[in-house]
Amino acid sequence: MVALMDVALEAKALDSVARDLELVQKTLAASRDLRRMMASPVVSRAKKWAVFRELFASHVGKETMSFFELLLEKDREAELPEIAEQFLALRDEKLGLVTVEVTTAVAFPPDREDPLKKLLELHTGKTVKFRFAVDASIKAGMVLKIGDTVLDGSVTRQLARLRERLIEGSALSN
Repeated sequence: MVALMDVALEAKALDSVARDLELVQKTLAASRDLRRMMASPVVSRAKKWAVFRELFASHVGKETMSFFELLLEKDREAELPEIAEQFLALRDEKLGLVTVEVTTAVAFPPDREDPLKKLLELHTGKTVKFRFAVDASIKAGMVLKIGDTVLDGSVTRQLARLRERLIEGSALSN
C-alpha cells in the first residue's frame, strides 16, 4: 500500500489511483462471487488475473493494474479491500481530508450539509467529506463518526441517558 502510494505520487496519479481503488472496492462489495473467487486458493493465479483484466483493464490506470498484478504474484489478492481502504486513508491524511459518517433517522437535508461541513471543518481543522446513512432506530437527531470519535446526539442516546439517571436516582432514594 505504501509502495502504491509512492508510485501514485511519483506518477502524479494519486487521484486516479484513488478513484481506481474506490471502483474496485465498490465492485468487490457488490459481488460476493468475485470476493469468493479472489479469496479461493483453488482458483489459479492466471484465472484471477484474467478476471481482473476483463473487469478493470479498461477502467483503471496502468499503475493500478500493475499493483493488482503484484498482489496476485504475492498471493495477497484477498487483502485488496483492506489495502484499498488503507490507501484511501493515507491519501486523505496526506491531503488533509477527513471523512465524517453522518447517521440520521431520515435522509439528511442537502441544504444543511454546508453549515455542518463548515462547523466540522472548523472543529477538525481538515477538509470534510461526508458519508451519509439512514438508521430509523435513532429516532431523531444524528450520530457523527469522525475517525474513532463518535458524537451521539440521537434521541435514542438521550433517552438512554435519561433512563440511566432515573435508575441512579431511584437507587439512591432506596
